[in-house]
Amino acid sequence: MANSYFQFKQFRIEQDRCAMKMGTDAVILGALAHLGNAKIILDIGTGTGVIALMLAQRFPDARVHGVEIEAQAFSQAAQNFRKSPWNDRMEIFHAAFQDYSKSHSKKYDLIVSNPPYFSNQLKSSNARKNWARHDDQLSLKDLFQGVWQLLSEEGLFWLIMPLREMRLFRDLAGESGFSLQHEYLIRDRAGVNPHREICSFGKRDQYPKTSGEIILKQASGQADSSYRELLKNFLLHF
Repeated sequence: MANSYFQFKQFRIEQDRCAMKMGTDAVILGALAHLGNAKIILDIGTGTGVIALMLAQRFPDARVHGVEIEAQAFSQAAQNFRKSPWNDRMEIFHAAFQDYSKSHSKKYDLIVSNPPYFSNQLKSSNARKNWARHDDQLSLKDLFQGVWQLLSEEGLFWLIMPLREMRLFRDLAGESGFSLQHEYLIRDRAGVNPHREICSFGKRDQYPKTSGEIILKQASGQADSSYRELLKNFLLHF
């Protein structure tokens, strides 16, 4: 997925100016995050804009916003939004999420993020990649506080992280009143340890708790049926 573009069934992602190219984490989150009556949606750290575009496809009556701090990623996501079939419902903001959450009074029904999660780890020489991968610019605490400010009382916040970082976020959420609503484990193959977790949190314990798992590949290397089913409306070869 490191090409200069990636073609979906209904839209195209240009990504040559983005330090972090589109990956599996993003498309799984974009296909899975849900809230039945969402009318306004926010993607934090939108990058190429792929998650926001997937949500615009899935929620035809919703307005979809993205916020992105890195200038070139912001410019590229804005281009991808403009060229999409849903450009009249999409808007992107060039800002740090901490500033955005403090300056906007609107409340979102659905908030999603594939956030930077490396903390106190060795960095590359590419500053733009470091911004996308490491939490220097957006700590878990800042992410949580901003989401609390912007999420509606009935809304849900969905995110994807490695299991260790998700445990840290769960602790922060529990301390501040967020309630875990959904949890899905992502495994590369059946029988191996999960490498990612997708969870949703709300301000109230108001939805039936659900859990599940998504397996990416069969032993043969072919895409697993659970992964195919999730992405069948998006990927050309599914």
